[in-house]
Amino acid sequence: MQPERTQVVIVGAGPAGLMLAHKLHRRGISAINLDLRPRAVIESTHRAGILEDRTVRMLSDEEVSERYRTDGYEHDGVELRIDGEGHRIDFRALVGASVWLYPQTDVFIDLAAARDRDGGDVRFGVRDTACDLSGERPQVRFVDADGHDCLIEADFLVGADGSRSICRDLIPGAERFFREYPYAWYGISCEAPMSSPELIYASSPHGFALISQRTETLQRMYLQTPLPDPANPDSDLDTWSEDRIWDQLAKRVNGNGFELITGRITERVLLPFRSFVQQPMHHGRLVLAGDAAHTVPPTGAKGLNLALADVQVLAEVMQRAVAADDPGLFAEYQRRAIERVWRAQNFSYWFSQLMHTPPPGTNPFDEQRRRGEQEYVTRHRAGQTYVAEAYTGWPNES
Repeated sequence: MQPERTQVVIVGAGPAGLMLAHKLHRRGISAINLDLRPRAVIESTHRAGILEDRTVRMLSDEEVSERYRTDGYEHDGVELRIDGEGHRIDFRALVGASVWLYPQTDVFIDLAAARDRDGGDVRFGVRDTACDLSGERPQVRFVDADGHDCLIEADFLVGADGSRSICRDLIPGAERFFREYPYAWYGISCEAPMSSPELIYASSPHGFALISQRTETLQRMYLQTPLPDPANPDSDLDTWSEDRIWDQLAKRVNGNGFELITGRITERVLLPFRSFVQQPMHHGRLVLAGDAAHTVPPTGAKGLNLALADVQVLAEVMQRAVAADDPGLFAEYQRRAIERVWRAQNFSYWFSQLMHTPPPGTNPFDEQRRRGEQEYVTRHRAGQTYVAEAYTGWPNES
């Protein structure tokens, strides 16, 4: 089979893969995206999203979309509720930044539309993808959505294929760091007005809860839950009634004049908590970006933002690598990206431990220490500033 030729082939057409292709296109570099999922499936898979200040600037500066301004909501702060008492972290006053509530699904829709507008080559619904690094140039074989066998040869291969990446396994001798948490989130979507104009992270003896928003009439909320246990039927929250779910949310959030607005539950989903990092993030002419290289718990809203931070650095380094035909430049990408990766891992781990009720059997000293840390974060400017800076996103590394 005579291979197609492109400068960069990107396995994955989620936000990270599409943003990279878009940035490369604007630098005069050809790229092809491949994704197992049909486009309609990705567009209909609801994903929440908090976008850091730098992420929304990327959407605007790269001429992807300004829709976040009309369909999203700018948040100048967040509320931490401890045992029913609210404490607002004022991002604007503390660090001069904000975040935007704008779903990841909409970021994908905007990026896919931008690739259509610019004549991008994005192939959804492929199968049997296999990557080969044994030759002088990477090759990718796959079967396209119409059932045709295809072969692409490129100067460089990017694995932006998510947390179940096939590309990461091509890096020999990679070191993998992994942590699984002793709890999960049970998420619901419901038809109701907003209970709050900003997110509420609530910690209580009954467990953690997150009150988020989606639109004026559709909201997203999460309950801390133990990991499913076949020996404990009650751990299957899919069997819980709507009244029981709302009762648990109210116990964790209501108090001091605040009362959650309820409505009909339209969707339920279980989100396990995991942290993962693979090092190195490159090998020869292969480089990883986003969830293929690292995942974080959802508590700190870092996942999508961290993936697009990778792309910000990778696009710049890739431009020079293509010009010089030098994969050795990916060591610079690794150095610059991995610092933010571990900083985000630390914040996500720390914030999860701070706000979630520890499992039974936790040392009482650790629980009291957590209480002391909550007091520091909610009542002292230095603690609030750390949360504000980490949540809204750190500056770009040089």
